[in-house]
Amino acid sequence: MKEIKNVIFDFGTVLLDWNPKRLFTPYFQDEEKCDWFLEHVCNRDWNNQMDKGKPVSVGTEEKVAEFPEWEKEIRMYFDRWIEMIGEETPGMYELEGELKEAGYKIYGLTNWNNETFCQVRHRKVFQILDGMVVSAEEKLLKPEPEIYQCLIDRYGLDREECVFIDDVPMNVKGAEDFGIRGILFENPAQVRRALIDLGVKIKEEV
Repeated sequence: MKEIKNVIFDFGTVLLDWNPKRLFTPYFQDEEKCDWFLEHVCNRDWNNQMDKGKPVSVGTEEKVAEFPEWEKEIRMYFDRWIEMIGEETPGMYELEGELKEAGYKIYGLTNWNNETFCQVRHRKVFQILDGMVVSAEEKLLKPEPEIYQCLIDRYGLDREECVFIDDVPMNVKGAEDFGIRGILFENPAQVRRALIDLGVKIKEEV
C-alpha cells in the first residue's frame, strides 16, 4: 500500500456546517412538521438534482408544481439558503494547515450546487485547498466513480496515494470502490486519529 500524499475533504459537515433544519425548524416551530417537510418535499434526492447541475429555478418550479400547497416553503429553500449555513467545523481549518505544513496536498470533493456554493466559496476552509471539484460544475455526483476520476485526472493524482474524508457512508464507499482510502467523518478528533493510523504525519492532538 502506497504512502498517503493527498488528503481529500468533503465540504458539508466536514468543513462547514450546513443543515436545512437551521432555517426550517424556527420557521415551522414544530420539529415533526419540519422533519416531514425535509423528508418528503424538499428532500435529499431533490437537493441532489441541483447538486448535479440542474438550475435552481428549474428544480424549484418542478417542486412547486408537485407540491403547490408548499409553494412558500419550497421557494424559501433556495431564497433563504444562506440561513442553513453555520460556522466552519471547529478544528478542521487547523488540520488543513497542519497537513499542508507537513507537505501533504489537500483537495476538496463536494456534492454542491454551484449557485449556492458561490455564496460560501470565500470561506477560509476552502481557500486553503490546493484544488477542488464541485459536483454541479461537472454534472457529476458522488458516489459516481466518474467524479472521483475527475479529481484524480484534474490534479494528476495517484488514487493509491489519496485518502478521502466524507460524512456520508455511500460516498466513502464510492471512493473505496474507486481505489481511494476512505474515512467516515464523525468529528475532527476522530478524523485526526484515523489519518495518523493511516501513517499521515501530524500531531496526535492539538
